[in-house]
Amino acid sequence: MSKKVSQQKIEKILNRLGKHYSEAKIALNFKGPFQLLVATILSAQCTDVRVNMTTPALFKKYGTAEKMAEAPIQDLEGLVRSTGFYKNKAKNIKGAAQMIVSQYGGEVPKTMDELLALPGVARKTANVVLQNAWDIRVGVVVDTHVGRLSRRLGLTKETDPKKVEQDLMKIVPQKDWTNIAFWLIDHGRAICDARKPKCNDCFLSDVCPASGSFDARGKWVGMK
Repeated sequence: MSKKVSQQKIEKILNRLGKHYSEAKIALNFKGPFQLLVATILSAQCTDVRVNMTTPALFKKYGTAEKMAEAPIQDLEGLVRSTGFYKNKAKNIKGAAQMIVSQYGGEVPKTMDELLALPGVARKTANVVLQNAWDIRVGVVVDTHVGRLSRRLGLTKETDPKKVEQDLMKIVPQKDWTNIAFWLIDHGRAICDARKPKCNDCFLSDVCPASGSFDARGKWVGMK
């Protein structure tokens, strides 16, 4: 970050987000770490709603790493087709299952490095699994909502998710590394829309440098 964000501003943002989205939680439906891993891989460039419509049938047939590892790839492709990029996703979830069975006895590993070695797993997916399966916080989940809102709020100037994560880890207390993603995702959906943010209705408008930077049609006209 080229400009340091004041601790006072960070505390205001976190306190207000936490108050307004106190019930925020992961939107994916799953039972256990393996199903969470699979659902998160499927969520790439796909809505959580669509993933939750897809996984019941998938997990009914292949709800464990052992079953997924042995599943016919064509069957997996058919079951996850509606999530988009289904061939690659089917290949990844089957490959991840095979590694989990062969290298970890069927149990999803609990470290960032081990998770990153699995097919289809980048830092976002690894953070989701670590945080929501075991409450292990070694990073911040950065999806499109988190990246967009972090830039608008002046918490980062970066566009690369890894660099956004690094900036957030420097300024957000570790105890809130899980919550900040939930809060920003919910705020992005409710108020800070990508195309037409509702700045007039936003409880962060007084601490947001992007507030008022959009015209009536939602077109970006520049930061304050």
